[in-house]
Amino acid sequence: MTENISDRLEKLGIVLPPAPAAQGNYVAYVVTGNLVFLAGQIALVDGVLQYPGRVPDTVSLEDAQDCARLCAINLITQLNAACNGDLERVVRCVKLGGFVACDPSFTDHPKVINGASDLMAAVFGDRAAHARFAVGAPSLPLGASVEVDAVFEIR
Repeated sequence: MTENISDRLEKLGIVLPPAPAAQGNYVAYVVTGNLVFLAGQIALVDGVLQYPGRVPDTVSLEDAQDCARLCAINLITQLNAACNGDLERVVRCVKLGGFVACDPSFTDHPKVINGASDLMAAVFGDRAAHARFAVGAPSLPLGASVEVDAVFEIR
């Protein structure tokens, strides 16, 4: 990869916000050895939840994919904090986990979480190849339609 992560983020028009504090009795990330475990992120932008509701009842597939992308931006924000502002320390994205608040008949969870996986590929290139799960849930925190967590390997 010839471009650095900051250049890729800039080309994508992404400015990472300050990493918010955890909203409960947990931490936003844990670094152990060379792994960073990131707590699940929802699509909060400036503290406001984007795309609340259930897929496809009140949130379209396309909006849910954008929601997953926003979750991924928030994951990268927390990863940046874990790396002390140096995303070049990232060796690879190991795993993404995606939860979709949805109608019981909805089965396109992987298409939704592709919004997060695609952004990771755009930002981290070859370092973004990851294992993943995508599952449905009856509800998510604060009425979010999507939540994504991740594990990264760092130097």
